Amino acid sequence: MGERISNSRVVISGMGVVAPNGIGLSDFEKALRNGISGIEFIPRLAALNFGCQVGGIPPITQEHIDACFSPLQLRNFNSDGIIYGMIAAHEAWRNAGLEPEAESLDPDTGVIFGTGTSGIEKLNESIKLVDAQKVRRLGSNVVIQTMASGVSAFIAGHIAAGNQVSTNSSACTTGTEALLMGYRHIKAGYAKRMLVGATCEHGPYLWGGFDAMRVTNYRHNDKPEQASRPLSETAGGLVPGAGAGAFVLESLEAALERGAPIIAEVLGGQINSGGQRGGGTLTAPNPEAVKSCIKDSLVMSGIEGAQIDLINGHLTATVKDPDEVAAWAAALGRDKSNFPYLQATKSLVGHCLSGSGAVELVATTLQLQRGFVHPSINSEDLHPQIAKWVPREKIPQQAIDVQLDRAIKASFGFGDVNACVVLRRYNS
Repeated sequence: MGERISNSRVVISGMGVVAPNGIGLSDFEKALRNGISGIEFIPRLAALNFGCQVGGIPPITQEHIDACFSPLQLRNFNSDGIIYGMIAAHEAWRNAGLEPEAESLDPDTGVIFGTGTSGIEKLNESIKLVDAQKVRRLGSNVVIQTMASGVSAFIAGHIAAGNQVSTNSSACTTGTEALLMGYRHIKAGYAKRMLVGATCEHGPYLWGGFDAMRVTNYRHNDKPEQASRPLSETAGGLVPGAGAGAFVLESLEAALERGAPIIAEVLGGQINSGGQRGGGTLTAPNPEAVKSCIKDSLVMSGIEGAQIDLINGHLTATVKDPDEVAAWAAALGRDKSNFPYLQATKSLVGHCLSGSGAVELVATTLQLQRGFVHPSINSEDLHPQIAKWVPREKIPQQAIDVQLDRAIKASFGFGDVNACVVLRRYNS
């Protein structure tokens, strides 16, 4: 590792995304601008008698996979979360002007890439083989596919990372937390560069628990594109999705030294927990902790709430959406007279669970970089409690072109855990 850098500015020099409505930055941006939903009817869920029979599955191709894995690695491979993470990481690395599969180890580059689960389908296959007393047929790559840190291990080998390599897991907060962990690692001078992000696989073994909790929308199985309805009075629950988002974070000095493209700057953020007190539970956030997380992220970023141009909310299309908007208003000190743009990326991709923060952070950063606000579809009937805080025009139904300087993104996860990050359009 080179000379330690203390308190450096941290910038984003590369991004990658695997989402239900687009693979890669170009397709994802087109989908965001045009309000294209990635939610589809899934026959397998109907056959299994799920209440919610729609979801978001990224439309990856074999070409995407072959660009990131060797034939040997793909032998008996069945872990979608790792595949999504690798595709997103590969794009981010290339997008940052860096080449994968380098020969020499890079001690100044690390990986923090999160997930909630790994290889559930593979694990199901393995359990059946073990129960049938056919353990020798498991193969040699079951462990790497089903261990949580499999995704960060694959990515580290792909980019020859020699600094910290680890996997975080904090439910829906995972992706936003991973970005902040990488940011802090660089800020403290422990690395010059971190590839961060999060992934989430799909399928009935993962989504079944949410269906059993009856927190998913079962009312739009015949109209899947209308199913994910954050901010709406007729929101019927979350729609499950899958995918991954990835970022290359660098100290500003390191990025400038190699002439890297600089997409945006990470100003700061905060990670906290509500401790499952004060109204917080295993499945619902403590409202005071949510507000503290947002307020502290502003303090850590050195800005005021009045300087925020765009909120990319957690906004899951449940009964908690109005409470979240009220928390944003209180924490930012904004009301209907001066509320910033507010959006729910989940309206387009569903709730990508552990990958949601990372996918939605890519959407947020793209809008800062490219100067637009994507629509929050299916919120024409804005919830009246939300309308008390936010003017209708601040939740666009069609994309609008507008220069944004600062955006704030938050994720609130099961376990009463929160993360919030502030981003700025890069100014030299």
